[in-house]
Parts: sequence; C-alpha cells; structure tokens
Amino acid sequence: MLAESLPWTIGLLVTTTVLAFAVGTILGALLGWPNSPRFVQYLFPPLLTLSAVPYFLLGLLLLYIFAFRLKLLPLFGGYTPGTFPDLSLSFALDVLRHSVLPAASILLSSLGFWALGMPATTVSVEGEDFITFGEACGLRGPTLFFHYVIRNALLPQTTSLALALGQVLSGALLVEVVFSYPGIGTVLYHSIRQFDYFMIQGIVFTVVLGFTFATSVLDLIYPVINPRITYQSR
Repeated sequence: MLAESLPWTIGLLVTTTVLAFAVGTILGALLGWPNSPRFVQYLFPPLLTLSAVPYFLLGLLLLYIFAFRLKLLPLFGGYTPGTFPDLSLSFALDVLRHSVLPAASILLSSLGFWALGMPATTVSVEGEDFITFGEACGLRGPTLFFHYVIRNALLPQTTSLALALGQVLSGALLVEVVFSYPGIGTVLYHSIRQFDYFMIQGIVFTVVLGFTFATSVLDLIYPVINPRITYQSR
C-alpha cells in the first residue's frame, strides 16, 4: 500500500504546497502594494477566512458540495475501486479526478496562510532606500513590484516554504482520512491504531529526513534569491 501510494501522494502535496505558496505570495504582496488594483483589497476577508479554516473542515465542506450534492467528483479513494494502477492516460486522469478535492482543500487553506504573511513584509520593503532610488530613476510600477519588492520580501516566505515541504512526507493526515485517500498520512494513522511501532518509527524518521533535505536546499538557494547572502570559507 505504501509503495503504491507514495508517488502520486507526494506529487499531490508538493504541487498544492508550491502552487499555494506562489499564488498566496503574489496576492499577499499585492495587498501590501499601494499601487495594486482596487479589487485586490476585497480579497482580504476571504483570505483571512481561509487561513482560519482547518484543512479537514474545508475538505468536509467541499466533499458535501461537490461530491455528495452535485455529484461532480468522487467521494473517496485515490482512484476508482477495481482499477489496476498503470501508466496509461486513462488511469492518470482517474487519479487526477480523485485528487481534485483533497488538493483543493489543502490549496485553499494554505492560500490564506501564505497571503497573510506577505503584506507586512512588503510594506517594510517599500520603505527601503533602493525602492525610493528606483522610483527616482523612473522605474515603472510592475518592474519595482516584481524585481525589487517581491524578491526582497520573499526570504521569510521561503523559509516557511521549506518547512512546509519538509512536512510533505507525513501527508495531510486528516485530509487523507476524510477522503479515504491512499497516502503516507493514512498509513501512519492505521499504524498508530494497530500499534505498528516499526512503521511509525520509519515514517517519523522519513519526515525528519524530509525536514533536513528541505532546509539544506533552502540554504543553497538563499544566495540565488538574495545576492547579499554569501557563504565564505574561513
């Protein structure tokens, strides 16, 4: 079960985490940017609400609306029961269809978290001297926003992203339980119920390795994000 569920579960969680990070960071930066379109300011209440709703509660709501009432998406599982996993296009589409609701619950909840963490950092960057200098040199608003404001306000968000990616291998446990989605979180849940200590230790150790790998990658990409950060040997 673990070997079969590992590839698409990790892919689902990584994709939703990175997508929520990208969209939420841009929306949060727009909330703190004085020259952003007016409609962006109306996004703050929905984003605040999404950040306060837990993954599993939002998953139950999506499950009731889109699977139980509208019957647009499947109720449970990672693919249709009785289907043999293979590399065909039909199976990939079936897996994608079953992953829409779990991914949406994680994506929407994470979106508010990433968006609310960005406006304060954006406002602090706007007061820096290089922003004033860029405006004096005649740089246009989009150039300042994307090349100077976001890039310098991104460091705290990037640290949080590395920690979030480190939790990918543990899975969104309650989301997987709600949707009966075959993932590592579900395996951990059943291992705890069955007192399978060896499996629990293996999954926890893998999560620790995931955190270590994510923070190591973060240390390597910090100089790329901000050239002022350099590593020198003494």
